Amino acid sequence: MISVLIVNWNTRDLLDACLKSIPGDSRGHEVEVIVVDNASHDGSAEMVRERHPHVKLIEPGSNTGYARGNNLAFAASSGGYVLTLNPDTELEPETLAEALKAMDRHSEAVALGACQIGTDGRVQRSVRGFPSLRGIIGELTGLAKTYPKSAWGAYQLPAFDYSVEQPAPQPMGTFLFFRRSALDALSGPPYDEQFPIFFNEVDLLYRLSKQGGQAWYIPTVRILHHGGEGTRQVRKAM
Repeated sequence: MISVLIVNWNTRDLLDACLKSIPGDSRGHEVEVIVVDNASHDGSAEMVRERHPHVKLIEPGSNTGYARGNNLAFAASSGGYVLTLNPDTELEPETLAEALKAMDRHSEAVALGACQIGTDGRVQRSVRGFPSLRGIIGELTGLAKTYPKSAWGAYQLPAFDYSVEQPAPQPMGTFLFFRRSALDALSGPPYDEQFPIFFNEVDLLYRLSKQGGQAWYIPTVRILHHGGEGTRQVRKAM
């Protein structure tokens, strides 16, 4: 089974489109969908109940944040594969099938990132390295652009080729396809709730890497990404 976990806050129409794009099964794997609605006031929860009755809806009654929301969904899930997915995305028809095939090809992979296509049709930059002092200095000084394949470019990875299937230290949390066994091997829930909205997936992937896990970027796993529709509602706070 594949468990798709979505944490939603006030993105009703985008969430509706996202849910419509998720198949009921893929390559013989049943797909369960779990939505945690963080006290939306735009009718998101009502829409899920009315239009997507097969979806498991969790309503904690307050805005728990992204990390806590994902942990609640993970605790309610049962799939051998777990996909954390943002509600401002839509899956292409073969997205989950391609992710499963990639997991078969790469037995060492604990997580996969997708090729994210913006509404303008362009591939979005969605892979970074783990933060380091030299990498951050490289971004601040422009050395990352001058020496993109050096340690100065090791954070935002300006030389990363998005047409090539390859290991990827830190794919963006918009779409992360995990082996459940890797998440179960961690102590406690997957997401550290001290990172309520940003950097929680960076922390999770870093902890997995310290256990020998590797993440991959798969260009044939493709999604449409509208981008930042939840956080832009409260941009200053974010």
